[in-house]
Amino acid sequence: MTRLIFLGAPGAGKGTQAEILAKGLSIPHISTGDILRSAIAQQTPLGIKAKSYVDNGDLVPDELILDLIKDRLSQDDAQKGWILDGFPRNVPQAEFLSTLLRGLDQNCTAVINLAVPDSTLMQRLLGRGRKDDNEETIANRLEVYRQKTAPLIDFYQHTGLLKTVNGDRTLEEISTDLQTIVKS
Repeated sequence: MTRLIFLGAPGAGKGTQAEILAKGLSIPHISTGDILRSAIAQQTPLGIKAKSYVDNGDLVPDELILDLIKDRLSQDDAQKGWILDGFPRNVPQAEFLSTLLRGLDQNCTAVINLAVPDSTLMQRLLGRGRKDDNEETIANRLEVYRQKTAPLIDFYQHTGLLKTVNGDRTLEEISTDLQTIVKS
């Protein structure tokens, strides 16, 4: 049973690696952004609530994200494992997730932190060519990530679940490391 949480700065390759690994293991890759878009598109009760925030350009509150995660982890396909990408984003969310998993009688097997130097992240994010991505906005996103996520890395370090992977290598090298972690 593989249940993983992926951490890493914007541009670290979390989504790409989570997707590859999930496909190989035949388990769902659960991205909070995807859950949100899906709930809104399907007009679920939570999706309708979330839409009002999204339409106003506001951040969807933690409680709503947590309800969406709970709902998603309770679905049939998630019973044989999952990879969470983009959640938790802070220590209170990590604490909630621990409680939620206990309640669902599930446990996280590992937390994978994809470590990539800022210079590489900057190149990758600038290379995406998104209109809103310039050096200043990217530097700000990385700073916000560090402030919110550094405590999360410490949190998972203390649980013994944290595995740090060098994300500044080829896709194949990183994938090989991830396969090794999953097998151990």
